[in-house]
Amino acid sequence: MKHVWKALRDPWLAGTVAVLVLVAFLAGWVLKPGSERHSESPSAAATQEDHPHGKKQKQLWTCSMHSQIKLPSPGKCPLCGMDLIPLEGGGTQDGPRTLSMSPAAKKLAEILTAPVERRFVDAEIRMVGKVDYDETKLKTITAWVGGRLDKLYVDYTGVPVRKGDHLVYLYSPELFSAQEELLQAIKAVQDKRERGVEIDEATDMDVVFVKTAKEKLRLLGLKETQIREIEERGKPVDHLTIYAPAAGIVIHKNAVEGMYVKTGTRIYTIADLSTVWVRLDAYESDLSRLRYAQQVEFTTEAYPGEVFHGRIAFIDPVLDRKTRTVKVRVNAPNLQGKLKPEMFIRAVVRAKLAEGGVVATEDLSGKWICPMHPEVLEDEPGTCRLCEMDLVRAEASGYVSPAQEWSEPLIVPRSAVLATGKRAVVYVEVPNAEKPTYEGREIVLGPRAGDYYLVKAGLKAGEQVVVQGNFKIDSALQILAKPSMMSPPEEPAATTQKAVAGFDDVPAAFQHQLGQVFQAYLGIPKALAADDPAGAKAAAAATEDALGKVDMALLKGAAHLAWMKHLEGLKAALRTIGGTGDIQKQREGVSALSEEMVQVLERFGYHAAKPALIMECTMAFDNRGARWLQIEETVANPYYGEAMLRCGEKVDAIAVTKPKQAETRPQEHVHDEHE
Repeated sequence: MKHVWKALRDPWLAGTVAVLVLVAFLAGWVLKPGSERHSESPSAAATQEDHPHGKKQKQLWTCSMHSQIKLPSPGKCPLCGMDLIPLEGGGTQDGPRTLSMSPAAKKLAEILTAPVERRFVDAEIRMVGKVDYDETKLKTITAWVGGRLDKLYVDYTGVPVRKGDHLVYLYSPELFSAQEELLQAIKAVQDKRERGVEIDEATDMDVVFVKTAKEKLRLLGLKETQIREIEERGKPVDHLTIYAPAAGIVIHKNAVEGMYVKTGTRIYTIADLSTVWVRLDAYESDLSRLRYAQQVEFTTEAYPGEVFHGRIAFIDPVLDRKTRTVKVRVNAPNLQGKLKPEMFIRAVVRAKLAEGGVVATEDLSGKWICPMHPEVLEDEPGTCRLCEMDLVRAEASGYVSPAQEWSEPLIVPRSAVLATGKRAVVYVEVPNAEKPTYEGREIVLGPRAGDYYLVKAGLKAGEQVVVQGNFKIDSALQILAKPSMMSPPEEPAATTQKAVAGFDDVPAAFQHQLGQVFQAYLGIPKALAADDPAGAKAAAAATEDALGKVDMALLKGAAHLAWMKHLEGLKAALRTIGGTGDIQKQREGVSALSEEMVQVLERFGYHAAKPALIMECTMAFDNRGARWLQIEETVANPYYGEAMLRCGEKVDAIAVTKPKQAETRPQEHVHDEHE
């Protein structure tokens, strides 16, 4: 270095070097290809270009999957490990959620819009079920008198019978003696008349005996015609024929020929299939749209393309805890007999939704309905033709909401909504802009109705929303590192540990046991992050074992009730993870398990060496997002494993609960040896 400075101090040599540097600079400027005369690369030029406000703008680098990442130099994304890309323009164009493009770019992106409007829409509730007998039309044929079944005219099930058809030929000594009583009473009356004795029909004992004997035979099952035949014949018969009291199909045959029966013994069961019940399973999320007496359309496998109709007659007041469904009964006419019990049914109810998700059932408005038989609808008040109960107004009984509550809801096409599970984003076309401009806007959604969503807030009628190409707009905003569906507006990061204070109703022993459960739980997401389903299964078993050692008797009152509620959810999630080797199902299970664990640790507290860090991956489960717990700062994503191991971020932490200080008793004074 000393020799270099010495050489430069030589005037002739210094002049030579200066000339060479100048020549090299000019050669580089001239030989640079293209018409531009800049030595910087495009990215470097962007770095050197003056900002509109007079400041130099630095080149930033971002991740195409996590646009919230903005770093001053290239490299890998700290969340998912993907290569960073240059952040074009620094995200300074337009507003924070706005994207402008040329008409040619709009056409190339195939962007289409549709208006936000107010109108009634139909929500389809789809259900499945089976055909069943109408319980109100089941008839049982029993023996009205004891005896022997000498003949069964219907000797197998499935036989159709009409009302009045003979079914059984029954021998009965009791019936024989009852006929003898009738004949003796009749003979006594005839003898009095032959002797010329005056008979008072109201008070004569023999006449009374005749009436009593006839009534007894009627009670034993004989018809008026059979009783007259006995009178005309003058001889008793020892057999009785039993007739069908109603038309239908014999669905049960409970006796055989030669069998002795007692009074009340069941012989047949007959079902009238002119109407049937269709029992459907409705998910609890659909219950708000189901009403009594709603029209139901359904199809069967036996008659493809043919649509049958019925009305909802009953909604079970109790939810099935295993299937999370409610039984819905539909009464359906079946005059042609096509619907047969145990047929598989696919049904749909079209509920017309008004503002606020209110069901507007127009065909019931102003009608009078039977509380016991909702299929009975009348225009005027009166009594039910089936059970003679007084009819009630449909609005007053809750079958339909009052018409004055109906107003057209604000709706948006379903394809316009980009939903992440927590937020809903639409892109609205900015009116009167110089070039096509679209603004991202978070909205509050109501229920879904077919191809539309009801909107609670965020839009107004007449605005144009993007229904095709919205994902392309969202991707462009992500590349520009602007807020999008994947990156909500920045909020203060909640990375500090929650101050969990109190737990006065939770003893320290319980918190220690809960810490053991948390320690065992950590093995599950760790195994899934390593794509190890067998390890996750084993960790689930260990967690379930630790959970079984938790002594819930330590909790009292509200804490005990709260633990019982969470315990069921913890066990169900662990059974899902431990009961399968399918890693995708295990990942779904760990999502539910983690949500329960977060609530449990926050509610009851826990003892552990390190705090529980709440991690979140917004891309999990098709952008629905999911959380999990770990104790290491480095992200280990259980929902993607090695494919995207570092995808996610810490969003919160749950502080370890400090053990309660034990009560101290006064200590005796100890003499110091130096005293």
